[in-house]
Amino acid sequence: MRVRLKGINSKRKVLSDGTVKTYWYAWKEGPRLVGEPGDPEFIASYNEAVARKITPPQGVLLSVLQGYQASAEFRDLAPRTCRDYARLIKLIEGEFGTFPLSALKDRRCRGEFLSWRDHLALRSCRQADYAWIVLARVLSWALDRGLVPSNPCERGGRLYRRSRRDKVWTLDDEGRFLERAPHHLHLPLKLALWTGQRQGDLLSLPWSAFDSHKIRLRQSKTGERVVIPVGAPLMEALDATPRLSPLILVNADGKPWTADGFRSSWRKACRAAGIEGLTFNDLRGTAVTRLALAGCTEAEIAAITGHALRDVRSILDSNYLHRDPALAEAAIRKLESRTNIPD
Repeated sequence: MRVRLKGINSKRKVLSDGTVKTYWYAWKEGPRLVGEPGDPEFIASYNEAVARKITPPQGVLLSVLQGYQASAEFRDLAPRTCRDYARLIKLIEGEFGTFPLSALKDRRCRGEFLSWRDHLALRSCRQADYAWIVLARVLSWALDRGLVPSNPCERGGRLYRRSRRDKVWTLDDEGRFLERAPHHLHLPLKLALWTGQRQGDLLSLPWSAFDSHKIRLRQSKTGERVVIPVGAPLMEALDATPRLSPLILVNADGKPWTADGFRSSWRKACRAAGIEGLTFNDLRGTAVTRLALAGCTEAEIAAITGHALRDVRSILDSNYLHRDPALAEAAIRKLESRTNIPD
């Protein structure tokens, strides 16, 4: 009978005689196990290690942080989000793991958490905000379950205020990229501009999601389902693309992209095209901008990109639609059409 043991970790080591030996551990940084997987002594040493494993103390923040990571809410997060949360939770554990839960009702503890965020902001305001968001979410989860008396991290605001008001891909940017970038990066650009979807969702988009007229997908971050009619330029690009993989987007070798591999190739292509200060993520906002300039309503834009209406409005108000001259021109033409101008 096969027994599946959870958390097993292995390390390979080259011995002095040149042979390679694998050592097994009960978990990462855990005690070393005796024997080989499947041996009775291996299972016995594993069970002994688990029995000796220290149970996290109750009544401190560490117990809540670990409880959240074992919850369905955490497991339902996108894989990338899970990894980011786990990294930041480890950071929080190192600073506040022994913080008494009873002290959360003391108004002064909010100041302690804010001071910690300010310290993190010395290196990165963006990461400081992210760490605060994770801590607030864990405490909110715990508050709903009666595990903590209050959540002092509610409504903490943001330190990172960088605006991407001018971070819009122009037609000139698009043309230079298509002229100088490798051909296998042309389709990612067109998919992003004509669908307004996130990089991760596009990299994982299968051919089965495209039915020759529409693209159907479920966004990994929000779970939102969107159905996107395929415009003629994108249709032409998709029809001309050989199906080398179950996924639509592939690298120069015809293999699916890794997230890191795609980001690296994209940055190099942008440098070669002389495009500075713009990222692939800015294509999502550029798609919203172009749809607005084409006269689409906020509801029509949201139906394509999957944004909430309030997010579309926020993008158009402050982030991307940066008082484009075309809007002013269109406004004057509309005013003229409704105004009787005397001879």
